[in-house]
Amino acid sequence: MDQRIINLYDEYTHAPLSRSEFIKRLVLITGSMTAAMTILPLIEVNASNARVTSGDGLFTERVSFAGVPGEMSAYIARPEAEKKYPAIIVIHENRGLNAHIEDVARRAAKEGFLAIAPNALSAIGASPANEDEARAKFQELKAENNTQNFINAFDYLSSRKDHNGLTGCVGFCWGGAMSNTLAVKLPALKAAVAFYGRQPAAEEVANIKAAVQLHYGSLDERINAGIPSYEEALKKNNVNYELYMYEGANHAFHNDTAPSRYNEEAAKLAWSRTIGFFKKYLS
Repeated sequence: MDQRIINLYDEYTHAPLSRSEFIKRLVLITGSMTAAMTILPLIEVNASNARVTSGDGLFTERVSFAGVPGEMSAYIARPEAEKKYPAIIVIHENRGLNAHIEDVARRAAKEGFLAIAPNALSAIGASPANEDEARAKFQELKAENNTQNFINAFDYLSSRKDHNGLTGCVGFCWGGAMSNTLAVKLPALKAAVAFYGRQPAAEEVANIKAAVQLHYGSLDERINAGIPSYEEALKKNNVNYELYMYEGANHAFHNDTAPSRYNEEAAKLAWSRTIGFFKKYLS
């Protein structure tokens, strides 16, 4: 796949680039509308490509908790046995909670964790019909409300009888940025994992008490530009961190519904590192 096409799709999904402009520029790269329409299914996210983790042996439910301005909804998955578990907040990309992120929550549950996957869009009562609409709705979210709503997810866990009090978080893209934010805002957070997420301001890093694990694709120039200052601040403030760069991987390399960017080898390695990290710091 031409890297220019992947970079264009990345711009389309993260910048205020209209679909008509995206298609126009895709035609310029591919040479014709026919070629552009042929390649489009290979680059757009498609839920039919998703890996599906069985719910066998798991307890799952949908819950709600207080949010700003409205109520937050979330998907829960944990082992079936009724006992206390360490918890992981699973934070979605800029599409809201979808089947892929619910699957990631089940993967965490299969490893012995209580996973909660909140839906940021539920706080504004949004139920987009497609991903273009979902990304547009994210423009309506207020940063301070988002942060508070995920802090509320952390607080909600303390009310559950199946939580042992140890909590970490993992986020992807938009959720990776939120994972970094929670590391800054929640001193009681034990571990934060960010997949290709925007980094916090260097002056905020001193507030991080959690262990931090960071995953980046080497071809993700937009996000990777923020690595040097973040890593410098992590070292300066003696934050316990791990940083991994996956050569030849793009932004969203962990998302198996994105065929052109999904990198199976990198995704499996990053996830195994993530689970090992949580088992180390949430025990």
